[in-house]
Amino acid sequence: MPNARGPVVTVRRARTGDVRAIRDLVEPLARRGVLVRKDAVAYYEGLQQFFVAQTPTGEVAGCGALHVMWDDLAEVRTLAVAPEHLGRGVGSALLRALLDEAVQLGVARVFCLTFEVEFFARHGFSVIEGAPVDPDVYRELLRSYDMGVAEFLDLDRVKPNTLGNTRMLLTLDRCASARSAGSAQAPQAPGSPASAG
Repeated sequence: MPNARGPVVTVRRARTGDVRAIRDLVEPLARRGVLVRKDAVAYYEGLQQFFVAQTPTGEVAGCGALHVMWDDLAEVRTLAVAPEHLGRGVGSALLRALLDEAVQLGVARVFCLTFEVEFFARHGFSVIEGAPVDPDVYRELLRSYDMGVAEFLDLDRVKPNTLGNTRMLLTLDRCASARSAGSAQAPQAPGSPASAG
């Protein structure tokens, strides 16, 4: 994606060779409590969910994942941008790719748990309270062992992990104009856009 203030990046699906770079992007954010630290095996197991932003020199400038939680619901996870690429539209390019993937999968709503409220709001996300699913779906989601699902449901057992984070949701039928507005405001807020997961 061209940007007058930064490099051109190509957003593509992650490959096994990208796992080390993804971990390197996440590690400083995990130390600060912005993202959740994961073992290498977790990245390999979830590799199909990841996209990376790559510079023309081959450097991985950012990463992000889309995790499907239910037939109409997915979560943006592990959205991270290298410090030297912040404010250049890399996070926006990754988020647009993840939202496009959600549309391709038939997902109607996308959740995120984030400290970067302004960034996600520019892309059409809104702050939510409670779990925006019907009681039958809620009961089914309670069966999941996934921490991201527990965070979406706002369960007490994950409260220490989510302190300070904001739960946000985007309904994709509303996002076309919001995503256009987001691309016009590509610079990111200070810090890295991040979603727990």
